[in-house]
Amino acid sequence: MACFLASAFLLVLQTYAAPPELIQAEFDIVLDPTELDAGLTANVSGEEPSSPPPGTSKRAPHSIIIGVRKGGTRALLEMLDIHPEVAAAATEVHFFDWDENYAKGFEWYRDLMPYSYPHQITLEKTPGYFTSALAPERIHAMNSSIKLLLILRDPAERVVSDYTQVYFNRLENHKPVQAIENLLVRNGALNMRYKAIQRSLYDVHMRNWLRHFPLEQIHIVDGDALIRDPLPELQRVERFLNLPPRIVSSNFYFNQTKGFYCIRSDGRERCLHESKGRPHPAVNGTILQQLRSYLQEHNRTFFRLVKRTFNWQ
Repeated sequence: MACFLASAFLLVLQTYAAPPELIQAEFDIVLDPTELDAGLTANVSGEEPSSPPPGTSKRAPHSIIIGVRKGGTRALLEMLDIHPEVAAAATEVHFFDWDENYAKGFEWYRDLMPYSYPHQITLEKTPGYFTSALAPERIHAMNSSIKLLLILRDPAERVVSDYTQVYFNRLENHKPVQAIENLLVRNGALNMRYKAIQRSLYDVHMRNWLRHFPLEQIHIVDGDALIRDPLPELQRVERFLNLPPRIVSSNFYFNQTKGFYCIRSDGRERCLHESKGRPHPAVNGTILQQLRSYLQEHNRTFFRLVKRTFNWQ
């Protein structure tokens, strides 16, 4: 095991061709603290017990939600946590995408997983994995047969949602903010250096994952469909993870005030963190169309890679 871990730590991702507009080395996108998800430390499965329940242990994940940021990863994790055979990690671990965490070693990572019974699968989610250059190879070194969940939404809408999160986080931290148009456009042209745009180049990042995992090990969840009607998407995930069907329509109810589905399980009702579902700012129509036009070719390439299409504008 020690030799295996040592070799995994020494693996370096080979340099590959990137579109010229991507200026960051190997697509790695580093988060500013104000970009972190407000629900990052929300405990999905409740407080960690002071002593482990009899018959349980902490195990490496059987499946990982690898992204995408602002695609619905938190909703997907909390909805899957309804399932009695799923044990979900409480926080975003950032083990495979943050070097300082990866250097702490596999035992540190496993200790952050929840206690689970032998019949349960352990699940963690870190949206930053999808856009990380090193995460695919590092995860493959841990478990080459692991099942990966990728939740995506309309990439242009994802850009606006990405901006919205950072905007409110900066306001709460008393930091200056900019209009979205000032970030999307520089010197009259689309700003390819804007990290929110880079995160929406799904084809670029997907190529990296397909270098290490076959498409059959990556299940793509339609984030837009999950918002409209969560049950069919979750039933597909149950089948992908070989879980018995336990999630049913009565586990969800539409909250008219919030404008999205909330969760009902174990006699309790709960909605996502108040930071979820924030209204998007109005975006200049010409600039938004410019963004959509630019993303179209990347979307078509992504569709070819994953052998399916999505209803993105």
